[in-house]
Amino acid sequence: MRFGVFLLCGRFPGQSDAAALHRSVTAARAAERAGFDDVWFAEHHFMPYGVCPSAITLAAYTLGRTERIDVGTAVSVLSTAHPVALAEQCAMLAAVSDGRLRLGVGRGGPWQDLEVFGTGLDRYERGYPEGLDLLLSALGAPSVRADGEWFSFREVPMVPRSPHPVPVVVACGAAESASVRLAARRGLPMLLGMHADDAEKARTVAAHGGDARHVSTVLCEVGGSREAAVARVRSTLPGWLAEGLAAHVTVDGRPRSKRDPVAYTDRLCELHPVGSPEYCVDRLGSAAERTGVSHVIMMVEAAGALDSTLANIERIGAEVLPALR
Repeated sequence: MRFGVFLLCGRFPGQSDAAALHRSVTAARAAERAGFDDVWFAEHHFMPYGVCPSAITLAAYTLGRTERIDVGTAVSVLSTAHPVALAEQCAMLAAVSDGRLRLGVGRGGPWQDLEVFGTGLDRYERGYPEGLDLLLSALGAPSVRADGEWFSFREVPMVPRSPHPVPVVVACGAAESASVRLAARRGLPMLLGMHADDAEKARTVAAHGGDARHVSTVLCEVGGSREAAVARVRSTLPGWLAEGLAAHVTVDGRPRSKRDPVAYTDRLCELHPVGSPEYCVDRLGSAAERTGVSHVIMMVEAAGALDSTLANIERIGAEVLPALR
């Protein structure tokens, strides 16, 4: 199995943006010391749910502050980025880090980002396959050209060229979603979210074709007991979710689904390894068996504070990972 840390850079109530970013970068370095295989940064705009607006930028900084661990984006949003510009950045970082960069990409949402950055709702709704194909071409060829609906330009060389390929994963939702079909057609592994239970993730993997290279995102919080770990998460996570989820603004005024922060926190604690080290080992191991996914990345910042996050990472590294490896 392969184990990583998933860092949302969430601004919990009472924190500053700088404190949230500092916590996540410090957590990434702690994950390297604790024996994790990789760390992944999320990307959001205009909301406290996540204050990192460029996952590839924070990945670059973290690559420079670490020596062994792989660093990825979870995800870089293609609906608001130029695929060739993103491919250039990836090639540069792969070259200078000796191949430690991983790239997660996603379609994003119908948020106000589309208006601010000028890419528009139409590209979000119909242009994702074209953007993904252009990104893959730019990552894999010495030159690239485009003659599509959203991207059209003459052939240009891709500079720099890296000797290290950049592994790409695609964020996917339910088994019947278009993103799953797109990932399967392109032969790309999926990044599966925290909202889905093991049965749903197993169905999604089966719909894709059963590839074991997929990445599963979970919430992991280690405590002295199941009750203690759940209580710690329940004391902090709803406040962050209440502020963060409320900040989603659609670009066209369409209604958006809303989650109750407390109910969603309880649901996450029910689905994921939140408990004693033994409980977490059992849940992670059984989830791998049920889903067929052997690469897990863990949201470890649920307690919000830096010291709690670092303690959680240390306990996972010392008391959970050795049993699973």
